[in-house]
Amino acid sequence: MRLLLDTHALLWWLFDDPKLSIAARKTIAEPANEIFVSSASAWEIATKHRIGKLPEVGDVVQRLPDYIHKAGFKALPITLDHALAAGALSGPHKDPFDRMLIAQAHIEFLPIITLDKVFQHYGVNVIW
Repeated sequence: MRLLLDTHALLWWLFDDPKLSIAARKTIAEPANEIFVSSASAWEIATKHRIGKLPEVGDVVQRLPDYIHKAGFKALPITLDHALAAGALSGPHKDPFDRMLIAQAHIEFLPIITLDKVFQHYGVNVIW
């Protein structure tokens, strides 16, 4: 199965945080699954670290490609199609990072591993 990690799921996996659900942890750990990390998550992590919302992720900001590679994940670049779809999404949800993940999930046919219920309102298959 091919899956996309929400940013918090990525960080919780990397830091072995118990907030990551058992189902999410098992899904990510399954060797047959192909796990993607969006470029939007890199953008979100770096932004939130810069403004002080994620002070503990300094090393992740500096070495995210290494962390992704070591975990066996794959980077998902943001394409023009992704950007246009994210910008065109209807609804009240304004978070640009989530909107990009929603657009990527739709275009790439990827379920998202996330605690955030808002993704379901956009017709995205959520695993938690």
